[in-house]
Amino acid sequence: MDAPNVPRLLDAPNRKSRSLSARALDRLRRDPLTLLAMGVLLLLLLVSFGSPFINDTILGVDPLAPDTPNRLLTFGSPGHILGTDDLGRDHLARLLSGGQVSLSIGIFSAIAILVIGLVFGLMMGFFRGGVDDVMNWLITTLDSLPSLYLLIALSALLQPSPQTLIFIIAITSWTGAARLVRGETIARRELDYVVAARALGASNFRIMFIHIFPNLLSILAISLTVGIGGVILAESALSFLNLGVQPPTPTWGNMLIDARTYYRTAPHLIVMPGLMISITVLCLYILGDGLRDAFDPRSEG
Repeated sequence: MDAPNVPRLLDAPNRKSRSLSARALDRLRRDPLTLLAMGVLLLLLLVSFGSPFINDTILGVDPLAPDTPNRLLTFGSPGHILGTDDLGRDHLARLLSGGQVSLSIGIFSAIAILVIGLVFGLMMGFFRGGVDDVMNWLITTLDSLPSLYLLIALSALLQPSPQTLIFIIAITSWTGAARLVRGETIARRELDYVVAARALGASNFRIMFIHIFPNLLSILAISLTVGIGGVILAESALSFLNLGVQPPTPTWGNMLIDARTYYRTAPHLIVMPGLMISITVLCLYILGDGLRDAFDPRSEG
């Protein structure tokens, strides 16, 4: 006989459980700052990777073709909305083309860093023992070398094109991602779903990449957004030392450094590339912080 004041479980509403991803998306929708950062980044990606079409069809200029009679024009000049540089090249066209190169270097370098770190980190955290000891020795050795000096040495040996710079940054910066994945793998390798998969006869490869890897996606997404911003800043630092992508190929970094001589006569040459770098890196860090909050179960409500 049921107690009169105790509701029966059958009378409770039938509620569906929600995944962590669904709850994270709901939190992101309620985060206006992160949504604004995502919108700005999407706009930058569209105009940067659409720069060949914009330059050829809309602006009708070649970002690499010099036009010395029109050198150092200021904002709002006829036919050149953002003026021109010291060789008469349209500054807006070069900003768009430079954004394509800088963002490509940032995105593909960060992806390469995560892929290398993911593979090595999963192996270290899952197998432990000798594999973990050898890889930890390698990571400790690489981390003992100042990363900026290592970047400078490799950039001096290899004439940096965008592809070469992606390779250089990736092979010198993967250790942090490997440590992160290793720690998360160690925390998950003895959980019930991994033990059950091992008991059912799943191979080590399947356990690592089918069972553990999907549970690392949220952490990797956060690391990717922060990593892209770090790579863009690293490219700018190498350009400052004349070891980045070499002119006439534009990047935001080498455009900023090449304009140092004209900071009095043509300040717009410094302002715009610096503003693009600052806005992009700031939005990436805001997005990374928003993703961290969204995927944190403790941030519910």
